[in-house]
Amino acid sequence: MKINCVIIDDEPLAINVIKNHLQEFQNINIVDTFNNPLEAINTLEKDPIDVLFLDINMPKMNGLEFLKNIPVKPHVIITTAYREFAAESYDLDVLDYLVKPIPFPRFLKSINKLTQQLHLNQNVKNIHTNEDSYIFLKVDKKLVKVKYDNLLYIESLKDYIKVCTTDGNYIVHKSLTSITEELPSNNFLRIHRSYTIAIDKVNSVEGNSVDINNKRIPIGRKYINNTKQIILNNN
Repeated sequence: MKINCVIIDDEPLAINVIKNHLQEFQNINIVDTFNNPLEAINTLEKDPIDVLFLDINMPKMNGLEFLKNIPVKPHVIITTAYREFAAESYDLDVLDYLVKPIPFPRFLKSINKLTQQLHLNQNVKNIHTNEDSYIFLKVDKKLVKVKYDNLLYIESLKDYIKVCTTDGNYIVHKSLTSITEELPSNNFLRIHRSYTIAIDKVNSVEGNSVDINNKRIPIGRKYINNTKQIILNNN
């Protein structure tokens, strides 16, 4: 799925930072960039834009004023040096709020949030397919696209996680809590302080454990009731 985006920021350096981050994602297309929000209105009206990266403190009209007045509103990710506008921004239904300087790991989390939301929108329109459902993982120095349908389970390894899929395993510098929050909750479930699983990949439940791909995975004591209820209802 191709994602079309527009960047609005009065600082060329800030635009370049976002453009450099976006180079890591082959499925994201930068339609245009603007230093003045008013110049972007025509593009937002005539082109199918999926996401708008929007600065707040700009001349003539700040980003939040612009957001309140545009007739066509794509998903919006705020990119700003000011933390104090976060509450007001979320009242305007922005997808995410990134504070400059924007580190790539935080930007990656925002892109994963965007793709998940776009897939949810597709599901509502009945054009959702498993082939289009995925998450990007930073493995060593490259981004790897992992389809949700291929994901089996994730194991915590202290400061890292092991993502186990039908295509192989990946070691990622990320917490289990963080990646679980990025995955769709209707498909993935944390069942232990060290494990999150794909619900539909459970082959059997025995005692306080589940079997996935011949791997016996324990269910934590505080997760047991919720886990069994969700798995049984899913089946």
